[in-house]
Amino acid sequence: MRRPKQPDPVIGSADDVETEFYEALQRGDIDRLMALWSDDDEIACVHPSGSRLVGAAAIRASFDAMFANGTIDARPEKVRRLDAHSTAVHSVLERIRILTPEGERFAWVVATNVYLKAAQGWRLVAHHASPGTTAEVQGVAEAASILH
Repeated sequence: MRRPKQPDPVIGSADDVETEFYEALQRGDIDRLMALWSDDDEIACVHPSGSRLVGAAAIRASFDAMFANGTIDARPEKVRRLDAHSTAVHSVLERIRILTPEGERFAWVVATNVYLKAAQGWRLVAHHASPGTTAEVQGVAEAASILH
């Protein structure tokens, strides 16, 4: 017998959503991950070298497929934030830990996460990730404060 879905908790800030997003990836928790997304039909996600996915069903299916191979040890680094009223845009350098037969390796992904504040609190409306390189790690100026 299915239990009724519990209401998603109110999330206090875009930073809180971002923290929970990366924790859900690290735990492989699809239900928690999807609870962070807006209920809007036009939510969008682009994985590195992937096509644009629109809507919760497509996004969930893509993360389900990834979690079938294990959790995703992605850690946000070098986060740049642009916050304006009920919208937040975060430019993130993601460090992805990969275990290989030769040992631990790291890959870099450049991502943009877009959040909107609605009645249920802050929610993710877009996640766009592109392959990165180690140049991103060295090339990010610590003093940068403007996104363009």
